[in-house]
Amino acid sequence: MESDSQSSNPKTTQVETKPKLNSKHQSYKLQAQNVDVFYEDFQAINNISLGIVENSITAFIGPSGCGKSTFLRLFNRMNDYIDGFSMNGNILMDGKDIYDESVNVEELRKIVGMVFQKPNPFPKSIYENVAYGLRIQGIKDEEYIENRVIESLKQSTLYSEVEDNLDKMALSLSGGQQQRLCIARALAVKPTVLLMDEPTSALDPISSGKIEDLIHELKEDYTIVIVTHNMQQAGRVSDNTAFLYMGNLVEYGDTQKIFTNPEKDRTQNYITGRFG
Repeated sequence: MESDSQSSNPKTTQVETKPKLNSKHQSYKLQAQNVDVFYEDFQAINNISLGIVENSITAFIGPSGCGKSTFLRLFNRMNDYIDGFSMNGNILMDGKDIYDESVNVEELRKIVGMVFQKPNPFPKSIYENVAYGLRIQGIKDEEYIENRVIESLKQSTLYSEVEDNLDKMALSLSGGQQQRLCIARALAVKPTVLLMDEPTSALDPISSGKIEDLIHELKEDYTIVIVTHNMQQAGRVSDNTAFLYMGNLVEYGDTQKIFTNPEKDRTQNYITGRFG
């Protein structure tokens, strides 16, 4: 049985995997180029390169502790808050390195939204949760804010359930509703990329199904990257899948191919449950 712990050896050999461009798309929205991540002396990501096409859904799968969430957080620089974090390589969005000194991180996070594993609504009303990002941007036009709140709640398929109770405390919503509220909050500031870190792991199957349906709908307007432990979910929602193991990218490509005819034995062993 293969261990699912990460290697701390910075000389771990990277499995060669070339990013694959979907023929329906012309360019990558996001790219990682020879990326290494360290937390002090521990290497969490080892020389990963891949490209993510615009208006697609990409899933990161792999055992616990394989670096999925660490890799995801690189795309909106959330790892910057972690003590001892350092990175080599490049992370590009629309061809620009988001770790360049000229990049305003707060502006970056407006266009790269994030939804976390556990719903985290603020102790405010439903309305003010969605309006929050707009208000901290200094927007004072209440008509614009109201329109964005309603549009975002509709995009997250929550509006019909809460339209008569927008002043209701957000924490009184169910877990699935709270997660869709957090998605609406992320959408309100008009991002172009949406990162989702195991967004359904704390939800019941019905709520999870609603989130999966929502992800499909949002692909029309957003580039979505999702971390999931649920391989069936990855197969249902994603266009492309990246399998990470011990900080390495083992295989990356079309989801159907990854799950039915993977190129690597380790991928086959993982998706068939032989380890992980």
